[in-house]
Amino acid sequence: MPPPHAMNPRRITPATDPAAAQPREPGPRRRGVAWKTTLALLAAVVLLLPVMLLPLTTGVPVFAWLPLLLVGLAGVVWLVVRRRKPHAQLAGVGVLALVAAVAVGASQILSGTPPVTGPDGQPVPGSIAGAEKVELNGSEQWIMVRGHDASNPVLLNLGMGGPGGGGFFNAQEFRQLEDTFTVVSWDEPGTGKSYGSVPVKDLNKERYVKDAVALTNLLRERFKQEKIFIYGVSWSSIIGLWLVQEHPELYHAFASSGQMVNTTENDRMGYGLALQHLDEQGDKGRADELRRNGPPPYRGDNVASPYVAFLDVLNEMMGSLRFSVAVPLIPFFVPEYGYIDKVNHTRGVIESFNAVYPQLENLDFRQQALELDVPVYFFVGRNDINAMASLVEDYYNSLSAPDKKLIWLEGGHGLGSAENQDVFFDVMRNQVRLLAG
Repeated sequence: MPPPHAMNPRRITPATDPAAAQPREPGPRRRGVAWKTTLALLAAVVLLLPVMLLPLTTGVPVFAWLPLLLVGLAGVVWLVVRRRKPHAQLAGVGVLALVAAVAVGASQILSGTPPVTGPDGQPVPGSIAGAEKVELNGSEQWIMVRGHDASNPVLLNLGMGGPGGGGFFNAQEFRQLEDTFTVVSWDEPGTGKSYGSVPVKDLNKERYVKDAVALTNLLRERFKQEKIFIYGVSWSSIIGLWLVQEHPELYHAFASSGQMVNTTENDRMGYGLALQHLDEQGDKGRADELRRNGPPPYRGDNVASPYVAFLDVLNEMMGSLRFSVAVPLIPFFVPEYGYIDKVNHTRGVIESFNAVYPQLENLDFRQQALELDVPVYFFVGRNDINAMASLVEDYYNSLSAPDKKLIWLEGGHGLGSAENQDVFFDVMRNQVRLLAG
């Protein structure tokens, strides 16, 4: 009788079966788990971003950030370990959503301006540093106050461009002047931390001047000073000239960069240069867009878009960030802003610009402010084609003031370079500051 294995020569054990050796395709259930896990982890990454970015983009202290980060990371680990349990995944995502919400709240409540420090990195004794709410003509608005010594002259930073730029936006530019001045940066109504303080429909020249005068008087009383200094950039340089024109008794001097003189003429010149540049570069798409928009001034509910279309080109020509990039990006790294403030800043620029800029159509300081009763200092980029250097020089030559200076800066856009900042700091310390006695 033949041996058993000879009776079934084709019998193959499972261990040697080629089909059995191949890994099985995952079934629908396993594929479903994989997809749910992937989606849960993607949600986890998105929800963790506000936590992970807190120390980089806000003033939230480490002791508040670390617990949130640890809880968030624990939530991610939970999602991986319990990935086969749908209810566990939902619970993990829910915890991460709660942590993200707490991070947003913490950014609003705990963000603040860092202390004023000396060369050794330690806080300067007797220095002042804080962001605070003040009441101006019945509305709550925000200021930042920083300085080595509260007895120094006060310099009110009216803010960046816009309308809607706000003073917290460019406050970093003044860090090196905090040993010479008590620097107060103002988030004007309708932007940043002051977003919503005044209805957009109520924003006009009278409101800005009225609120700035109220803030000026508050600072004069608080710091026991008869007069203060003011500084403006682009849009806020307009506010500055209005202030010294209408209330010269309140101010030692006015300094500006990117001084606006005649908005309509300025913008038509810029539009022409932008269109010429696009044609030379062969950028037909954007050139056609500018032609469809036509030359400024623009009117209607959404004037920001056609202005940004050619202003972006001008910034590219000067080697600066496009407005469409800078407006949402730069506030993201303002430590005094919480996450909601950062979003509100961008909203405020768009809404304020749409509401206020058309009101400036007939502005021309060469006709409306030829005589001023305070010293004036214009810092002007030689190649500035945003606030046209030629218009500032023309205005300067016809302006009558107790003292006036036109300080030329290299390049296009104000204080963007270290060299220009050194010039600015030197003039502010060694010339402007002396006017306070």
